[in-house]
Amino acid sequence: MNAYPLISDRQLDDVLAWRPSGPVRVQDFLADAQAMTGRLPAGDWVLNLCEDRYHFAVVFAACMLGGKTSLQPASQSAETLDRLTQDYPGAFGVSDGATAVPGLPCVNYRDLSQGKRPQVDRIPSIDGGRVVAILFTSGSTGLPQAHGKTWGKLVLNGHAEAQGLELAKRPYVLVGTVPVQHSYGFESTFLLALHGGCSFWSGKPFYPQDVVDVLQAVPRPRMLVTTPYHLSTLLASGLDLPVLDICLSATAPLTRELATDFEKQTRATVHEIYGSTESSQLACRRTADEAAWRLLPGVTLAQDGDVTCALDGHVEGRVPLSDIIELLADGRFLLHGRHADLVNIAGKRTSLAYLNHQLCSIAGVRDGAFFLPSAEGGEGVVRLAAFVVAPELRRDELLVALRLRIDPIFLPRPLVRVEALPRNSTGKLPRSALQALYQEYGAHGRH
Repeated sequence: MNAYPLISDRQLDDVLAWRPSGPVRVQDFLADAQAMTGRLPAGDWVLNLCEDRYHFAVVFAACMLGGKTSLQPASQSAETLDRLTQDYPGAFGVSDGATAVPGLPCVNYRDLSQGKRPQVDRIPSIDGGRVVAILFTSGSTGLPQAHGKTWGKLVLNGHAEAQGLELAKRPYVLVGTVPVQHSYGFESTFLLALHGGCSFWSGKPFYPQDVVDVLQAVPRPRMLVTTPYHLSTLLASGLDLPVLDICLSATAPLTRELATDFEKQTRATVHEIYGSTESSQLACRRTADEAAWRLLPGVTLAQDGDVTCALDGHVEGRVPLSDIIELLADGRFLLHGRHADLVNIAGKRTSLAYLNHQLCSIAGVRDGAFFLPSAEGGEGVVRLAAFVVAPELRRDELLVALRLRIDPIFLPRPLVRVEALPRNSTGKLPRSALQALYQEYGAHGRH
């Protein structure tokens, strides 16, 4: 058995987490997890629904120590949870909120955390070949898909990210605005703490003032794990940010303009992570300075025709990627959008990623997205639609600016101004949400 420690390269008195009440040391975390192990209900599958990052960590560790597997849906909608209870018979949930789904037995974290804690004198190890978590895709391009993750690969994942970002085992405090159940938050606020020498803040600040308050509450060096949406709203807020050392972004493309502006205002280096639930994180870049991506240690890419696969390192097997990738001679690569994002109109081709980039690069645009509706009956000419958040710009001004940036054949019809886009908790735009927005506004030409 190849066993890997639950926490790498740490002493029992090192700080692992920060809560409003103060720091939590490794020894206390392990005591909480071991105490909970014997209190979890019977069953192999656990829906870890805890929103508090520390609560999630304790439940996750307790599940591993007790031989259970954590189910981590990107969405906690009733529909998603109901489907998981059907797919995983006997599953039960652990929640620290008011989650209640018919047919899902659910226990409260507080009830499980009561009672005496054991004395801990060592960091336990876990079989590296065991599937300890099943992560689910966000459903941004369809129904969520399940992907099992073994403990050994997850440990390598945390090591690889720390090396790729050159954290050099500095004790960064990770403050995440994204949910820990999602692959990005799971890897960059949880695994990076367990196996990258960092600690994490227990909460999930969302609004700009909340982010500022949390950053003020934790010591340096600080690392903000967030999304382009949150970076944009932080800049727009005009608030004075505490000293920030590193900012990490993912879940949606980050423009060079936004990365540069954020670096100028905060003096933090802004890095972007590339990956997917299927493959795990694969590469990083400092977006303000470079267009190409650098692979994380141990990861390789292989191409067969138009398909690029990720393998080796912490990747589970050989994983086909949905993106169009150009490999460079120096080992780096460029992204050219997703295969599913390709748009072909009258023989001219582009990608939704390119169109979105051009739209969001217009001065005054706070957020925006193109949408390609499905052709009725699968036939006929389909017109692109676009939704934009730009309170100070008129529709005709937006179209003039777009015409200077893209081929006129790709101009959206309609272009709909909205107050906000229906992004989910990770900053993504599920196709179903855009379809609903199109039905509400675009299909009838309402602006």
